[in-house]
Amino acid sequence: MTYQCPLCFQPLELTGQQWRCPQNHQFDHAKEGYVNLMPVQHKRSKQPGDSTEMMMSRRAFLDAGHYQPLRDRLVTLLDELLPQNATALLDIGCGEGYYTTAIAERLALTRAMKVYGLDVAKVAIRYAAKRYHSAAFCVASSHRLPFAEASLDAVVRIYAPCKAQELYRAVKPGGVVLTVAPGPRHLYQLKGLIYQDVQLHAELDEQLEGFERIATESLAYAMQLTGPEAFDLLQMTPFAWRATEEVMANLKAETAFGCETDFVIRLHQRKPDDESINS
Repeated sequence: MTYQCPLCFQPLELTGQQWRCPQNHQFDHAKEGYVNLMPVQHKRSKQPGDSTEMMMSRRAFLDAGHYQPLRDRLVTLLDELLPQNATALLDIGCGEGYYTTAIAERLALTRAMKVYGLDVAKVAIRYAAKRYHSAAFCVASSHRLPFAEASLDAVVRIYAPCKAQELYRAVKPGGVVLTVAPGPRHLYQLKGLIYQDVQLHAELDEQLEGFERIATESLAYAMQLTGPEAFDLLQMTPFAWRATEEVMANLKAETAFGCETDFVIRLHQRKPDDESINS
């Protein structure tokens, strides 16, 4: 399997340090080992996605192991679920590759399988490709996946947006989409520093059109963080946009900060082609 050109949707082939399609659209293969498949006309801003500061905070927090129970659970689910002849998996919104590489390393033990990581943030993909070599990384839009129809056995989507129609197009019949969303009490204590009236996360009963949801489970546990770790956690969430300088400084100065996680993991299976999906 290979990438698909985001402009003409034909297969891309790597020749030297360039990916090229039959229409002669060309995309450079960066020295760090990734390819940027985000044409300028597809960008909604000059530098879409996370900033360097946000990405570095995410890497520091994840490296500390606080989300390892989630990573381990996802890896186990995929290893148990995917057939031995599965060939391709995509991690949408992969960030700096923390989950992607763990998935790739586990599945490679028993399968000849290619794992891809995709993110709109160039800085995150550059750091992922430079550090991890068990997966292939690309900069691309989750709304225009650079993969052919019915080419993916599985998609992992942790918080990242992606239209159900696009997932249906790219995932093989019988293939799966594994999603992670925040449960009601996810990061409740962190939200309490920012909002006067803290609301629980809404419990959305997510349904992907063209897919059957075959399993749902929750994963919740308490974390004990240092002040700098709590600050890094804040920086990697949307709450950072609403946090004042005073809140961020006080949080960073904490000696200990207790915070809950609450993840909702859902497994969706693509229906056969004869069960149509509305476009």
